Amino acid sequence: MTEKLNPEIASALSQAPGPIGVFDSGYGGLTILRQIRQYMPDYDYIYLGDNARAPYGGHSFEVVYQYTLQAVEALFNRGCHLVILACNTASAKALRTIQQRDLPKMDPNRRVLGIIRPTVEAIGSLTKSRHVGVLATEGTINSGSYGMEVRKQDPDIILTGQACPMWVPLVENYEFDSPGADYFVKKRIDRIMRLDPDIDTLVLACTHYPLLMNKIVKYTPAGVRIMAQGEYVAASLVDYLQRHPEMEARCTKGASCHYLTTESVPKFQESAALFMHEDVTVEQITL
Repeated sequence: MTEKLNPEIASALSQAPGPIGVFDSGYGGLTILRQIRQYMPDYDYIYLGDNARAPYGGHSFEVVYQYTLQAVEALFNRGCHLVILACNTASAKALRTIQQRDLPKMDPNRRVLGIIRPTVEAIGSLTKSRHVGVLATEGTINSGSYGMEVRKQDPDIILTGQACPMWVPLVENYEFDSPGADYFVKKRIDRIMRLDPDIDTLVLACTHYPLLMNKIVKYTPAGVRIMAQGEYVAASLVDYLQRHPEMEARCTKGASCHYLTTESVPKFQESAALFMHEDVTVEQITL
């Protein structure tokens, strides 16, 4: 069944409380979801992975926008008032358009939030040298989103980006802890450190990358901080709901988590177990 926002039930859904939606193109967003659930265990969640069309990193802005909008509509249609784009590529290429153009027409009381701004807001308190490296997909690097947000928050920070095109396939193919991963991880870290030897903070600006943490730590120079996004996004969401009690009241609290995928259920269950460290129940949908 194709997931579309049904106008006939939109009014009812806009009134009834619902779960928090978390979306990613694949499995990486599960690292964000895991942290959010640790910070906010009482809430209900729906996670949607568009695994059949992943990865998003190499797609154009328009394609990523269309895919992301379809996912947001699917989560809205399941009662979510708040959706987190737990995907750097979707946050970079689709978030602003959805917030500014689509939400006012779909339902101005719903919210879609990304993960780039919470990450950038934390960078300033971590770096001492004011030289920061960003490791991400090609799509996120080419979007320039991190540079734009950093200039808004801390214009004195010098940002260096490095695309890591092989890192997501390593994770998605369960090679993240294999000897073969060493070559690709070392190559990209060496390159970004050559571009700016004064970097003292490396941002893992892709939600897949924490599964490569053992390799990343191994090849990152001593004294350089490695910044994974999950805890900062989770802390920012807690703060957001405290500042917006009207949205907090629209979020149900049953400590449940439901998983949706556009790929096969067995494949998602196998991969999700790596990210979540638990067995999950999954429903397959079509966007």
